[in-house]
Amino acid sequence: MASYKKRGYKPSGKSEKEQIEEQESTTAEVFNSLDEGASRTETWVADNQKYIYIIVGVAIVAVLGYLGYNRFIHEPKQNEAANEMAMAQNYMASALRANGAQSDSLYNLALNGGEGKYGFLDIIENYGGTDAANLAQYNAGFAYLRTGKYQEAIEQLEGFSSDDEIFSALATGGIGDAFLQLDQPEEALGYYEKAADMRTNSFTTPRFLLKAAITAINTGDAEAAEEYLIKIEEEYADSPEADKVAVYLGQARAMKK
Repeated sequence: MASYKKRGYKPSGKSEKEQIEEQESTTAEVFNSLDEGASRTETWVADNQKYIYIIVGVAIVAVLGYLGYNRFIHEPKQNEAANEMAMAQNYMASALRANGAQSDSLYNLALNGGEGKYGFLDIIENYGGTDAANLAQYNAGFAYLRTGKYQEAIEQLEGFSSDDEIFSALATGGIGDAFLQLDQPEEALGYYEKAADMRTNSFTTPRFLLKAAITAINTGDAEAAEEYLIKIEEEYADSPEADKVAVYLGQARAMKK
């Protein structure tokens, strides 16, 4: 271990003198090395100063651009889209309460607009990337579904995305409904199963389990139908779908005999 030497201290012998000189030489080398490293760093910074400023500048511009986009472009666009869609939503709500030709007419107004206001399709086209355009795809999908335009319904509902446990499951199940109407029960069954599994709640889960069970019966898959029906019976006994389990469960079990 190195020992502290008082100021003015003189070594007692040749060996100790050599040891002190070696320590001083090592210390000098360390400081020289540090000076050289610092010098090289300063030289590199000086030589690359232009590029450093460019990199920092680009990062600052990117951050400011993102904040500016959200504040001055995205948010106003989102608010404008929501205001524009109000009339289309009113048409949709009225269509859900109406019947027959009047209902179809209102769905078409919801899709294409009326009274100088945008419909859902206009919102999708002009306000892409906003929450309003995403919701417009959901509504457009169901408007198409209820007016018998099933392929268009699938396209719009496939474009919708949401973390909401109700909307996401309803959209997926809606695609299943469209495939069923197109006489593609196997595809419909896949979407019903997906809708039932993607979220667990007392509204959408038993709803799509029952649809999956009925579709499975119609495609001859009694085992799957029985599995879905028993799940409703055991886990969702208080749901409206549970009241229909006995009838379809009897059909599924009869198919297995």
